[in-house]
Amino acid sequence: MADDKDGVAAWRREQRAVLIARREAIAPEQLRRCREAIDDHLLRGFPGLRGALLAICWPYRNEYDARHLAARLRRSGSVVALPVVVARASALQFREWRPGVLMQKGALGIPFPVSTRTCHPQVILLPMVGFDAAGYRLGYGGGYFDRTLACLDPRPTVIGVAHELASIATIHPQPHDMPMDFVVTERGIYRRDGARLEFLAAPLQGTQVPLSSPVCYANSPELRREGGSEP
Repeated sequence: MADDKDGVAAWRREQRAVLIARREAIAPEQLRRCREAIDDHLLRGFPGLRGALLAICWPYRNEYDARHLAARLRRSGSVVALPVVVARASALQFREWRPGVLMQKGALGIPFPVSTRTCHPQVILLPMVGFDAAGYRLGYGGGYFDRTLACLDPRPTVIGVAHELASIATIHPQPHDMPMDFVVTERGIYRRDGARLEFLAAPLQGTQVPLSSPVCYANSPELRREGGSEP
């Protein structure tokens, strides 16, 4: 199937529907527990997130909700950005986000900041519909993040985030697919070593994953709970 682009596309559409349905069936309390576990793994396993310029995605259809983590990291000096679709079939732009900034609904009804400064993230927390044993991500099919990662220089550290139930054997990666550097689920942290993911000891047991030294943004504005709020 790997050489049959039409076959791969059809298979991915079917697999995407199955995985999204499975994710949307997660009960609210279980969803909260998974989110809290992922938050803890990220905070304990990636101390370099504190003070970093971090891109997150607005949660969609029971995805991991990074806004809780973002609120904590902003209090540690991090700057948070959201992706913006600026043109069809082009790379994404990242704009600084904090509660209270003017937001507008974009593709799929997902909000984005309208007039804040553009950023080049050091780290991207990237939601995944599915992920495979080689660290490749199954997304929603638009290809926006693959195009974006291919052209960002320097390339950010990319941490895919998903529920463990999103794990599949392979997404049948194509030449344009970009692998994750790390994957974090409620189970713990995976690191891409060579051509496959390796599971690390859960960071609650003391594992830390080094990131490149981040820039410190100590003057980040105080949190507000107005429009575009953090939960």
